[in-house]
Amino acid sequence: MMNDVALAAMEMSSARLETQYAMSLQKRTMTDMEQQAMGELAMLPPAPGVGDYIDTYA
Repeated sequence: MMNDVALAAMEMSSARLETQYAMSLQKRTMTDMEQQAMGELAMLPPAPGVGDYIDTYA
């Protein structure tokens, strides 16, 4: 009986560790992708504001 409790506690601890690892890996991946997207957005030319270019010949 005591071994069953200890085994269950170890399995729960292992499952918790796996979950924490997966979450930290996912968070790091999301952060890296966000930084990559921000870098790509920084490379885009600035968009003209609304009303900056008016076609007066139309």
